[in-house]
Amino acid sequence: MSEAKKSVFASTALTEKGWERDVLVQIGASGQIVSVDANSTAPGDSHRTAVLLPAQANLHSHTFQRAMAGLSEARSPAGRDSFWTWREIMYRFLDILDPDDIEAIAAFAFVEMLESGYSSVAEFHYVHHQPGGTPYSSLGELSERIAAAASASGIGLTLLPVAYAQGGVDGRALAGGQLRFGNDVERFSKLAQAAEKAARQTGPDAGFGIAPHSIRAVSERDLLELERRFAAMPFHIHIAEQLPELEEVQAAYGQRSMSWLLDHLPVNERWCLIHSTHMTPEETLRVAASGAVVGLCPLTEASLGDGIFDGVRYLGAGGRFGTGSDSNIRISPSEELRQLEYSQRLRDVSRVTLSVDGKSNGRTLYDTALAGGMQALGRNGGSLAVGQWADMVALDTDNPAILGLRGDRLLDGWIFAGDRHAVTDVWSAGRHVVHEGRHHAREQIFATYKTRLASVLERV
Repeated sequence: MSEAKKSVFASTALTEKGWERDVLVQIGASGQIVSVDANSTAPGDSHRTAVLLPAQANLHSHTFQRAMAGLSEARSPAGRDSFWTWREIMYRFLDILDPDDIEAIAAFAFVEMLESGYSSVAEFHYVHHQPGGTPYSSLGELSERIAAAASASGIGLTLLPVAYAQGGVDGRALAGGQLRFGNDVERFSKLAQAAEKAARQTGPDAGFGIAPHSIRAVSERDLLELERRFAAMPFHIHIAEQLPELEEVQAAYGQRSMSWLLDHLPVNERWCLIHSTHMTPEETLRVAASGAVVGLCPLTEASLGDGIFDGVRYLGAGGRFGTGSDSNIRISPSEELRQLEYSQRLRDVSRVTLSVDGKSNGRTLYDTALAGGMQALGRNGGSLAVGQWADMVALDTDNPAILGLRGDRLLDGWIFAGDRHAVTDVWSAGRHVVHEGRHHAREQIFATYKTRLASVLERV
């Protein structure tokens, strides 16, 4: 018996064969693409759109930080602000959040991701316990809340519970807001089981992986043990983000962060190396050769003063990357890619720095991020192709950013002149969650978020 189908007809679509006209995409009941046919005619019941693209995966998100927008832009009385002063603000903020807050904030952040053109997300989830560090009666309580938020929004979720056991490479005890993160390997393994169960219940396209927070927060012994216990699944880690981090690891291990990781762990295609903004040329080439994905979050990296990724060298060596919204104070895949390219231009006093293989800059960025994001999530997507999840985004050709443009110039226009307002529709594993630029459940989810946010801000 054949699957029930739904169809999308696009005047122009970017398929696995390139740009094609009059493309009919048939989606099976399971949410996977069952056929892609160019030069077709539109059935009467198909959804029609002007431009159809494979949708990006958001490979790095901390949804609770969405509610921090505007709370960390006053200069510290202590003097020069940095990532580390911002981190103290973040710790104080997360310490007032309860499970209802965390679920409401996550649901609204997921809605905004979908409305901006992301189809799926890897949630790097590290708030596990009550303030003070006491576990909830259900060890996976907050993972379950993230999963519930994903279900409410319809986003494709890869849940990444975070392992966090120490306050620094020297093994010092957790303190303050960090207490909500902490687990030894045994308790973390139990938490991960509960988190995976919750994630799998969100839909057939759900994914799961593990995220040791950083070399600072997980010992060498525990990193090796986690890699052994959770083999063959996505493995994400913050790495080489800040200069003080490199100095701390150098002092303790005698190597820079990335060199130590590459020398001591089997870094390969299932790894996602978040930020990587401070690498030597040699490290950059080694990461490119490893097959791992670098997880770039250019808007957050700019916000936090992380530094500029060595994108020109990395892409020139065939390196893989995807983008993430990280702190979520601004959510837009097109703007992440724009910030990435513009940071290279500012550093190198140049233009069109990341274009490769004769493609336009926008096409290079979009294609590379598509492949890298899906690899990092362990998700079967990234192309309008038979057998892949129907993760798709439609653009409005009347939007000023892409008005009159065709082919790769559509991507150039959206990335370098546009934003979420160019997005009309989004599908995640066939779920048509955004219509005419608005999420189908935006009003309800936003109302809950607004109520919870008001309560949170009263406690700040």
